[in-house]
Amino acid sequence: MTEPVHLRPVTANDRQEFLDLMQASRHLHEPWIYPPLSNALYKHYLKRANRDDHVGLLVVESSTDAIAGVININNIVRGSFLSGSLGYYAGAPFAGRGYMTAGMRLVIRHAFKTLGLHRLEANIQPGNESSLALVKRCGFMHEGFSPRYLFIDGEWRDHERWTIIDKRRGLVV
Repeated sequence: MTEPVHLRPVTANDRQEFLDLMQASRHLHEPWIYPPLSNALYKHYLKRANRDDHVGLLVVESSTDAIAGVININNIVRGSFLSGSLGYYAGAPFAGRGYMTAGMRLVIRHAFKTLGLHRLEANIQPGNESSLALVKRCGFMHEGFSPRYLFIDGEWRDHERWTIIDKRRGLVV
């Protein structure tokens, strides 16, 4: 059976579709996250996504090649830590259809098998029920609470810390 979504790296050619989708999805994202909404912010996002310590992945609907969401692996640390922090958001027209769950499972596999990471972390504001449900469905475990963790929408916001760890023993090279 064909997967409902696949992943691909974000590129400059995605700018208009990405920005249109994010503009149409503001009601879904705010106050939890503020994705790029302008050409300048998209350019900055693309530059960051192309660094060695970040990976910007689009969750793409397989049947139409439409962007359904975004999952970023941020702040990748190599060496003995082999960890990254996740940031993600769905496009409103695709929300509630299982695409982000399928996409997250693909990202986990990519992070562990292809990037060789050992740990992924998602930091989620306690009231963000959709995001909390996503990580629970994908096997993340609640690891802790971080008061005043991230500066979002003009305030330091509390976050719950959720992690998933690759069960392999030793390093994969």
